[in-house]
Amino acid sequence: MNRVYNFSAGPSMLPVPVLERAQAELLDYHGSGQSVMEMSHRSKWFDDIIKNTEASIRRVLKVPDNYKIGFFQGGATQQFAMVPLNFMTTGKADYLVTGNFSKKAAEEAAKFGEARVVASSKDRNFTYIPDVKAIDYDADASYVHICQNNTIFGTRFAEVPEVEGLPLVADMSSMIFSEPVDVSKYGCIYFGVQKNVAPAGMAIAIIRDDMLGKSAKSIPAANIPTMMNYTTLLNKDSMYNTPPCWCIYMTGLVMDYLEHDIGGLDEMKKINEAKAKVLYDYLDSQDFYTNPVEHKYRSMMNVTFTSPNPDMDKKFCAAATEAGFVNLKGHRLVGGMRASIYNAMPPEGVDKLVAFMEQFRKENA
Repeated sequence: MNRVYNFSAGPSMLPVPVLERAQAELLDYHGSGQSVMEMSHRSKWFDDIIKNTEASIRRVLKVPDNYKIGFFQGGATQQFAMVPLNFMTTGKADYLVTGNFSKKAAEEAAKFGEARVVASSKDRNFTYIPDVKAIDYDADASYVHICQNNTIFGTRFAEVPEVEGLPLVADMSSMIFSEPVDVSKYGCIYFGVQKNVAPAGMAIAIIRDDMLGKSAKSIPAANIPTMMNYTTLLNKDSMYNTPPCWCIYMTGLVMDYLEHDIGGLDEMKKINEAKAKVLYDYLDSQDFYTNPVEHKYRSMMNVTFTSPNPDMDKKFCAAATEAGFVNLKGHRLVGGMRASIYNAMPPEGVDKLVAFMEQFRKENA
């Protein structure tokens, strides 16, 4: 088997033990005589799968009892609209724009009310996070929204807004399950699964009970499209229609891996911090490659860097691919390179990448 080191920002690597278990169960899931891809979502086998997946998420993330967990189609981008549709009760919400996806979320929310951009790091090309304690939040806002880790620009919130009376809504697509999270600080957490959780095609939302049963001020609750209504879908345990069955199954396998193979999110954090330190320490030790992000706000999941010029960036990406390090090309908005080192990236992948980077530097400096 000749597997590459896949540094894609998503869809990303999945843990090899998870892939091997899925492979072993592919044709005959637990004696059912069928694949999870084939079985009815109303079958006893899938009923066990979805219930066990939710229960394992609760254990791994330590989700309090007063939060619902839902599995949704449409990815995190659909959540950009679902959040204001369901939560913008005052007709206003505060958004912190710290990258491309928080910008898109604010633009989507503006279709349903006033999405006030209370802080932005655009002035320095999203290379830092604004001081969340120095922001003038609107006391009449329905919620405060952040994207907690910025995949494209390689930044993360070192601390999150905590504003009395204002629920915090966070897109955690590119950092969920990489470290412990105090879920009780949030009114809603949502994330696309294709980075740290499962194959592409699903989003998960974790929502505090008191956030449900409402709607945007501009739209009566009865007029929210059924498939965009959190309350309707959660009241049916994510089974209002045929759910993304395979993604739910794979999420359950990843939760088992995190819980039993890794030992929980405290251990996962230690592994991720060590991987990120290897790469950032190398970047800081030389002057051929540059990481533009302020140290305090460096992402543990997405490490961005450039070489001396765009032509050299292209040469680097081509050589890296040839050497078995794939999907290192940076996002089109920023160029350069980006190494996404999610949970499934083994430490040796980062070690070998650094060795390759040093060899390339010596040959091209």
